[in-house]
Amino acid sequence: MNIKPLGDRVVIKMVEAEEKTKSGIILTGAAKEKPEVAQVVAVGPGAVVDGKIVPMEVKVGDKVLTSKYAGTEVKFDGEEYIILKQGDILAVVE
Repeated sequence: MNIKPLGDRVVIKMVEAEEKTKSGIILTGAAKEKPEVAQVVAVGPGAVVDGKIVPMEVKVGDKVLTSKYAGTEVKFDGEEYIILKQGDILAVVE
């Protein structure tokens, strides 16, 4: 079974936060910030505007930056995902 988003929604999975800083300091669980980088798992067909489908700008596999508190968190098959609108994605990380 898979999650298939509707409209201009995107399913993402957050990338794990770094456990070590660039200078080598190991961070405890409380010191880690919530990651804002995620990997796109699934995309909807696109938004319908004036009867036409506007294609999505992101694709499965893209790494993206999201708004900090955007989307709805869901648990599916033991994994945690976030479903959000494409407009809540700020940038694609290349």
